Amino acid sequence: MAKKEKKFRVLITGGGTGGHIYPLTAVVAELQTLAAQHTINVEIRYLGACGSFQQYLEENNVRVSKIIGSKLRRYFSPMNIIDIPKFVWSVFQAIWKVYWYMPNVVFSKGGGGSLPVIVAARFYRIPVIIHESDAIPGINNRLAARSADLVVTSFEGAAKYFADKNILYAGNPVRKYLLSDETTQERAKGYFGFNIQEPLVLVLGGSQGAAQINDLILDTLTELLPFSQILHQTGVRNYKSVLAEFQVVSKDLPENLRNRYRAMDYFQKDLRLALRAADLVISRAGAGFIFEIAAFAKPSLIIPLPGSANNHQEANAIEYQNTGATVIMESDNLLPHLFVENIRDLLTSPLKLRKMSQAAGNFYKPEAASNLAQVILKYR
Repeated sequence: MAKKEKKFRVLITGGGTGGHIYPLTAVVAELQTLAAQHTINVEIRYLGACGSFQQYLEENNVRVSKIIGSKLRRYFSPMNIIDIPKFVWSVFQAIWKVYWYMPNVVFSKGGGGSLPVIVAARFYRIPVIIHESDAIPGINNRLAARSADLVVTSFEGAAKYFADKNILYAGNPVRKYLLSDETTQERAKGYFGFNIQEPLVLVLGGSQGAAQINDLILDTLTELLPFSQILHQTGVRNYKSVLAEFQVVSKDLPENLRNRYRAMDYFQKDLRLALRAADLVISRAGAGFIFEIAAFAKPSLIIPLPGSANNHQEANAIEYQNTGATVIMESDNLLPHLFVENIRDLLTSPLKLRKMSQAAGNFYKPEAASNLAQVILKYR
């Protein structure tokens, strides 16, 4: 009788936001594909904070186990009185739960909830791989790197923060389903009810939206609509207020201009069509946004979130802009007339848009998820 192959157990962890979970599931999909191709008996489990993504993880064949979440701060805050004891308790939770699973390797995307899992992995001498999405690493990954066997970065500039570690520059994994539809740009525009001959600006603010960007779009809408169409992701909690304000600001516009604007609360399965349809993307500078925009080779106008942790969004945007793929508008200089003129300049410069598109495509690393899956499998 043939001996049954021992399971290869992989434990993944992250901060419980889309920026952590989506890249993790991209790697999981590649792991599952490679395991099937090579008849490897792989089991993948998630341990950490998962926010509202438990169902999403389970739909991707990942069993979820939770620990209490906490936030580490480098500054004084009354919340530390609560979060420090929560962190200590989460370490004990992680040590207990890792003992009963005992993975071959731990793969972490960083973020709150991941560090206790790394501490537990090191307690049992389990190999650790961490992936840093941003150009400036967060505190969780800086601390976790001390215990990591390998640090993988999305941006080349992040390597200097892990100078004494084994570094792999691989880019940021992008969800495979986003790229699984070869719909043409014209058909994608038609899907949303837009004129296929007219330029389309896609505005992304994430599931929670970006109030500053929402306000800016509404404030400049009457100037933008004569020369562009707008597909605007408002964020779920902002959707109704944006629609109400649109009714006010557009009340004197002719119907043909009003029809050049569409508001969506949040793109889920439709995101791939929205990105395919766009001629220009306006977005924050989160690593997930940047790499998804680059995956579709779309020119962009990036507005970094002011006051982001370690100012990482500005660093992401600068490194991306240095490739020629985007134009940055800092929040402090986000004047309505400059915003409109930047968009007008881009949409009326086909050669510039083509060069930006090419630079974005060159920046994207299509093999990021596959390469990470192969690295993880080396720990069998």
